[in-house]
Amino acid sequence: MVIFDLMCDKGHHFEGWFTSLSDLERQVEAKILTCPICGADNIVRRPSTFGLVKSRPTEVTPTPQEQTVELTAEEHAYIVKAFEQIKAMTQTLEKDFDDVGVNFTTEALKMHYGASPKRNIRGMSTSDEEMVLKKEGVEFFKVPMLIRKTTISS
Repeated sequence: MVIFDLMCDKGHHFEGWFTSLSDLERQVEAKILTCPICGADNIVRRPSTFGLVKSRPTEVTPTPQEQTVELTAEEHAYIVKAFEQIKAMTQTLEKDFDDVGVNFTTEALKMHYGASPKRNIRGMSTSDEEMVLKKEGVEFFKVPMLIRKTTISS
């Protein structure tokens, strides 16, 4: 898969995943590709940038392709609001749910069959484990959570 930076004629920036550049060009030409924000079908490819980490920092002069994307006040407010909502949900889950980690499926099944008392739990599961839970009739749902960065001192 190839990831391209894209923009609609209304200035909304987004990325798309394609099998190749010709796949992107075909979808743009056929007007299959639309903006996920406003639905516009006049899409152009933007120059892509990427980052590298060097062992020694050097002074970097941005090229025209590396310019900062300007957001409208409305777009910025929307992103800030979404981030704050995810942050609040993460804090609630951390406070009110027991973290059972990779044992989520085992713990959920124990509670489902009465082998352990019911309680709020959170953790991780694989796609196969989720299929087992669904087959057994265990109700659960997946939510995004913010991961806190920790610094490891040397």
